[in-house]
Amino acid sequence: MNIEDAQVAVDKWIKEHGVRYFNELTNMAQLTEEVGEVARIIARRYGEQSEKESDKNKDLGEELADVVFVVLCLANQTGINLQEAFDKKLQLKTKRDHDRHQQNKKLQ
Repeated sequence: MNIEDAQVAVDKWIKEHGVRYFNELTNMAQLTEEVGEVARIIARRYGEQSEKESDKNKDLGEELADVVFVVLCLANQTGINLQEAFDKKLQLKTKRDHDRHQQNKKLQ
């Protein structure tokens, strides 16, 4: 599924299973919460923090999907075609950063 199809699927889900989109500020708060859950898993599973027993069954993929879902909601409710925005960003990064990372001694 491409990003554009995902936006349509989220909109359909909201219309069929939700009452309406949460307002943009609520969704921003929800996005922050979901990113925090991702950060918690990453910090404890891959970073230096110890992982609590209650966190060991947390699914990183599920939490990342929560982030994507809320981002798609925000794009829908603000009229952004995220596929176009992503494609444009990828072109920009490719042009701007073409040689940048190969020359970064920190990555070698």
